Amino acid sequence: MENKAKHIGKFNIVDLIAVLLIVAVAVFAGMKLLSRGGTESGETAMTRVTYTVKVEGVPAELYETCKAHLPSPLMASGELVGGQIESVEKAPYYVLGPDGTWVEDQEHVTLYFTATTETPSGTVMTTKVGDQEVRIGKKDYILKSEYIEINGGTVVDVQWEPQEP
Repeated sequence: MENKAKHIGKFNIVDLIAVLLIVAVAVFAGMKLLSRGGTESGETAMTRVTYTVKVEGVPAELYETCKAHLPSPLMASGELVGGQIESVEKAPYYVLGPDGTWVEDQEHVTLYFTATTETPSGTVMTTKVGDQEVRIGKKDYILKSEYIEINGGTVVDVQWEPQEP
């Protein structure tokens, strides 16, 4: 048995697994330390994002109900995500009449929600609220807060305002 222990050039499977485990732990620890070092050196520059979500054909009474609960903090997956729904505006909703002309639907409206949030600035900026990206033209956007949830919205405007760190 002493002869086998003296052979440095030969590894058995247990030795190989131990070496791989040690290397994996070292790589994981190194990645954690490198990613942590970036945030400790200073505050990350933030960009204030104001965006508008258009929702068409919702019941007219929804406007007053939403307005009563504003401003309202943004949520995703049951948690607050930073930012809030600031305001809501209503506009008429038109449908095609029997004679082929557009007529106003008195029971439905188009709502325009304005929301604000902050996102880290970067060379390629991706604005996210929860897991959803905010981009002009994005359809099926879900705007959600503590009291409001609107499905099927379209992001119609996004404004980015860089903030000082």
